[in-house]
Amino acid sequence: MNIALIAHDRKKELMVQFCMAYCGILAKHNLCATGTTGKLVSEATGLKIERYLPGMQGGEEQISARVSYNEIDLVLFFRDPMSNSQYEPDIHVLARLCDMHNIPIATNAATAEMLILGLDRGDLDWRNIVNPKSR
Repeated sequence: MNIALIAHDRKKELMVQFCMAYCGILAKHNLCATGTTGKLVSEATGLKIERYLPGMQGGEEQISARVSYNEIDLVLFFRDPMSNSQYEPDIHVLARLCDMHNIPIATNAATAEMLILGLDRGDLDWRNIVNPKSR
């Protein structure tokens, strides 16, 4: 599965901790992330992560483009509901694309944990059937 990681500035440390906790599961999948989030997670966990531009420089749009082509199977976007939206990536476009392509998206650690544990159980294997890809 292809998993995208994005985190608002105040949630980057939480994303790092989350990825450390679930490193064993995440290591079985293809990971991509916005630039700074990917760098922090990779340095802390040793996970191989395809990094895009930082979110404010277009990284979120790069991930959104992959979502629009149905190349992402799961999105973990740890958002800060108290952030100044002018300086943080906007989740609305990405959420709309995920809804259009039936791609699970988590916006907080609690939902992300449910999705990651489900992924490990095989609950998301339907993505391979509905959206077959050459992997």
